[in-house]
Amino acid sequence: MSDGEPALAPGGVASPAGADIDLPLAVSNDPGWLLVEGGGTLLRENEIESIFSIANGFIGTRASLEEGSTLSRPATFAAGIYVDGSAHKSGPALAVLPDWPRLTIAVEGEILSMARGQVLEHCRTLDLRQGVLWREWRQQNPSGRITRVRLLRLASLADRHLLLQSVAVTAENYCGRIELLAGFPLNGRREPEAPTETRDASTALVEARGTLVAMAIGSVWQPRLEPAAPADERAADHGERRWCREVGRGETIRLDRVVTVHSSRDVANPKEAAREHVEMVKVQQVRTLATAHAEAWSCRWDAAEVTIVGDEAVQRALRFAVYHLVAAANPRDEHASIGARGLTGETYRGHVFWDTEIYMLPFYVFTDPPAARALLMYRYHTLGAARRKAQALGYRGALYAWESADTGEEVTPRLGVARDGRVVEMLTGEQEHHISADIAYGVWHYWRATGDDAFIVGAGAEILIETARFWASRARVETDGHAHIRAVIGPDEYHPSVDDNAYTNVMARWNLHCAADTIGVLQRERPSDWAGISARLALAADEAAAWRAIADALVTGLDPDSGLFEQFEGYFDLEDVDVIGLRNSGNEASFERERVRRSKMIKQADVVALCLLLWDQWPRAVHEANFRYYEPRTAHGSSLSPALHALIAARLGDGALARRYMQQASDIDLANNAGTVAGGVHMAALGGLWQAAVFGVAGVRARENGIALDPQLPEGWKQLGCCVQWRQCRLRLILAADPARIEIAVEGSGELTITLIDGPACRACAGRRYAATRERLAWGSWRELKW
Repeated sequence: MSDGEPALAPGGVASPAGADIDLPLAVSNDPGWLLVEGGGTLLRENEIESIFSIANGFIGTRASLEEGSTLSRPATFAAGIYVDGSAHKSGPALAVLPDWPRLTIAVEGEILSMARGQVLEHCRTLDLRQGVLWREWRQQNPSGRITRVRLLRLASLADRHLLLQSVAVTAENYCGRIELLAGFPLNGRREPEAPTETRDASTALVEARGTLVAMAIGSVWQPRLEPAAPADERAADHGERRWCREVGRGETIRLDRVVTVHSSRDVANPKEAAREHVEMVKVQQVRTLATAHAEAWSCRWDAAEVTIVGDEAVQRALRFAVYHLVAAANPRDEHASIGARGLTGETYRGHVFWDTEIYMLPFYVFTDPPAARALLMYRYHTLGAARRKAQALGYRGALYAWESADTGEEVTPRLGVARDGRVVEMLTGEQEHHISADIAYGVWHYWRATGDDAFIVGAGAEILIETARFWASRARVETDGHAHIRAVIGPDEYHPSVDDNAYTNVMARWNLHCAADTIGVLQRERPSDWAGISARLALAADEAAAWRAIADALVTGLDPDSGLFEQFEGYFDLEDVDVIGLRNSGNEASFERERVRRSKMIKQADVVALCLLLWDQWPRAVHEANFRYYEPRTAHGSSLSPALHALIAARLGDGALARRYMQQASDIDLANNAGTVAGGVHMAALGGLWQAAVFGVAGVRARENGIALDPQLPEGWKQLGCCVQWRQCRLRLILAADPARIEIAVEGSGELTITLIDGPACRACAGRRYAATRERLAWGSWRELKW
């Protein structure tokens, strides 16, 4: 052992009385990596619990106070583990596991509480760099004793089944008895569908929808604390353990707790696996476990960090976004996806939407391809449910659920609450069909960026083919000779049951052509694999040709003269309203639902989203025309909208508007400007913010043979740096403003083509660096730099 660090076993190494015992890690010394909440305003408790959550893609815990409060809503979630929601008729919900960080501290029998006595100091800090939640608390109890409490909490990124809590308690101005009570208290949920729980002194077992989740705990204290009998039978029944020690003035004691979590989805006997895991980590030092976690975060930051010089607010927001994106994904789990609020809150009950493929997946494709693959494999494993949904509605192929959980079945609630408070019928589960094309889009672009042929042969081609079959049966050729898709909801959910939504139709057309193209590639390049796929799916010889015919017949809504897409049939005839004025005054919510339907006010990016996804299909003038038309008519009633508008504004060279929308997207969580962050952070907004920086400002676009760049640094930004992965190459980009310059270091193996939009291309090899400079509004030639 080193540095006096105790082993994870009862009776650890004691420190001299009065020593100030350090926690296993130190806080990052750069304040740019820290989110700090000072003062302990309990009215913001649910908001802070979401923003400061810790997670590792398998397990996530809200940042609730260890001792709890009347306003706390503690929760720990395991990805993909749901309970039934029949009691609320709103579908399954992420299971809330026992509140493992719960800890009670008593001084001479008085329980420390921010509600009793005087709070002298209080601060919670989320260390984005290390993925650690810190808390500093000095409390004077009614008797005048002052106690200092320092806490650390993490969900290990090095060992995703491991959670760690450390607490150091110092008696500042007294001698006396300090007691600590910890264990697996009830999580406070009383809904009828709450998971079944059993517990003993060291384990808790939760059953949710047939899945068992086991949590086992091990503790170590420094210096030695004396185990004490529970104060009452209730504590014993709930598996709580109590320790106590007589301390001198200024003396510090420390308790470290490791919790391991396993599920029957991973192992046959999760309870035994959790106990064995605890025994295994007991031979290691707490500092070793914490350091491994911090090093794992360092590796992820190395691959995913976006750096900005000249805009501290957006830099902070991007670090926050990347932190939660990294924390939400688990590349080792193909049976769970990322819900709209990740593992940070209960809004949307942990359901999975199109958010994952369109807003989050690109981050993983370009920074963590194994995580991207796992997310797409979740869609493959739920393909059976998508087939059943299509069949139930009278269609062929696969129609994915608008909201899905563990099985992939449709779990969208039938009723919802409108902006005016009225209960309304929810039609999204029946009519928002574009999700099948969105998932196909994710499959194709993952394959193009990674070259993962094993994925496309084993899973991806089947998704593309079955979604194409759905669209081929969903579209109908009518007497006008055109194919139509009627009675749908596009991304703009203010207008349900519309005909020929441009986003839906054009994405369906893309899906049909993409599936046919994939068949052609596999026939040419992997004929033996294709023979097996074709036989398994009973693909007719003329099926791909029929898809192309339907795709070419589909109405797109594009007016060749103006370059505008009509969002849906009849949209241009609706009432024009001053959406900007309403948006700025905050009065758009006062519009009645029916009036909104009769107006051109839209909820979020719809045609604008289409322009982004299929950017290369139309000239810049088309994108400019549609953005300028639809942007002032968008109410941004969804957290998904601002970041995407920032991206398009950046690509169009409108840096001021891009920065404004990036700030608006940042404020959704960090300023809680929508008032909804208590239910969890907005994962799609965070993914969109990363895209706005990398795909918008840096101008990164994937190509078949490499990447293209069209950098558009806003005024005031001196430099932007980011990393993107393309096949076996990792590219480190630095974009400088003055003079306008691009530097790229290529790591990994292989080579690729790097192209500047309206500029030169170069064939780049791993292990080399390249640079280009803009001179007189034009990019000069690429040149190789010394490594």
